[in-house]
Amino acid sequence: MPLLLKTHYKLARTAIKEHRTRSFLTCLGIAIGVASIILILSLMGSISNLVRSEISSLGNDIMVVRPNSTKDTVTSIVEELTSSYSFQKSNLTASDVNVIKQNEGVAAAAPIAVSVNTVGSEKNTLSSVPILGTNLDFIKIEPLPLRYGAFLSEKNEDKSVVLGHTLSLALFNTINSTVGKTVTIMGEKFMVVGVLDEINKSINFDNIDLDNALIMDIESLSQISGSTQIQQINIKTANTDGMAALSDNLTKTLIEQKHGDNNFTIAYGDAITHPASSLFNIISGMLTTVAAISLVVGGIGVMNIMLVSVAERNREIGIRKAVGASSRNILMQFLFESLILSFSGGIMGLVLGYILAFLLSTITPFNPFISWEIIAITLLTTIVIGVIFGIYPAIKAASRNPIESLKHYR
Repeated sequence: MPLLLKTHYKLARTAIKEHRTRSFLTCLGIAIGVASIILILSLMGSISNLVRSEISSLGNDIMVVRPNSTKDTVTSIVEELTSSYSFQKSNLTASDVNVIKQNEGVAAAAPIAVSVNTVGSEKNTLSSVPILGTNLDFIKIEPLPLRYGAFLSEKNEDKSVVLGHTLSLALFNTINSTVGKTVTIMGEKFMVVGVLDEINKSINFDNIDLDNALIMDIESLSQISGSTQIQQINIKTANTDGMAALSDNLTKTLIEQKHGDNNFTIAYGDAITHPASSLFNIISGMLTTVAAISLVVGGIGVMNIMLVSVAERNREIGIRKAVGASSRNILMQFLFESLILSFSGGIMGLVLGYILAFLLSTITPFNPFISWEIIAITLLTTIVIGVIFGIYPAIKAASRNPIESLKHYR
C-alpha cells in the first residue's frame, strides 16, 4: 500500500510538472485565499494580544463597569462602525462612581467620559479632538508615562489639562515648552499642566488613543459640553482575591443605587478586552468569510484544471486500465494530483500571508500573530478543498471506458 501511494504521488507530480505554468496559476488561486485568511487572523490575533498584554501589565486587580447593550447584534455592529466611541448612550453617572469608591474592596475608581471638540492654541486649531474627562484616580489605575509636568491634582484640577504626545505636537509644534501654555475649548481657556510621553497604543480597553487625546477633570468637561455621559468606570481593587465576590457586591450596590436598573455589566480578567476587541472580532469573522469565498473560487479553479487534465489524458487512462489499473487506482491518481495542487497553494498562501503580516507590522503597532492552530486548520482546509473539488474529476477519470479512451490520440 505505501508503494502504491508513492506511485500515485510520483505520477501526480509528473503530470503537474508537465504543465508548470497552468499548475502555478491554479495554486495561486488557492494561495490568495489562504494568504487573505492568514493576514486577517494574524492581525486580529495581534489586536487581541495587544489589549490582553496591556491589561496584564496593569495587574490582575482591574475591573470595569460598562453599560449593557440591549440591541440586537446587527444593530450593535452598525452602531460600532458608524460611531466614534462605544457606549455613547450610557446609564452610568457620577453618583455611581462615588458609590463604588465607598466599597471597602475598591482602592480607586475613575470615570471615562469622552467628548469630541475643537481645541485651539496660540499656533494651531484642531477639530475633532477626543477629550477624556476623568478624575484623579485615573493615573492610580493606569500609570501614564508623563514626559513633562504632572497629571491632574487637587491643586490644579480646575481649568487644567494634560495633552497626549501627538496632540501636543499638533497644537504647539513641540512638546518641550508646552507646560504652562493655554488651550481654548468652547471659548474657555485651560492651562496645560502635563504632557504624556508617547504611548503608541491606539487600541486599548478604554477605546481611547491617549497620544491624540486631551485629558481634563470630568466636572470641567461637563461645564463646557453641557452634558457628559460616562461611558465606562475603571476600578482598581484593594487586592486580587475575591474578584468574583467583589463584582457581585458592586452589582447589588449599583442596582440599589439605580433603583433596580441593572442595565450595566462589570467585567474583570480577559472579559475586560471587550468591547475594544469585540468589534475587531466581528470584522475578522466578516473578512474571513469573504476570504473563504475566494478560497472556494480557488477550489473551483482546481476542479476546472483537473477536468481539463482528464480530457487531455484520455489515452493515458485507457492504457493504464488496459494493463490492469483499477478504477480505484485511476481515482487515487487524479485525486492525488488535486491534493498536491491545493496543498501547494496552501503552503504558498501561508508564506505569502505571513510575509504580508510582517510587512504590515512595520507600519502598524501590531506584531504578527503566529499560531500553530491557525496554520494547522488552514492547511487542513486546503486538503479538504483539494478533496471536495478534486473528487468529481477523479471519479470522471475512473469511470472512463478503456476501449473508448484508447481511441483518443494526442
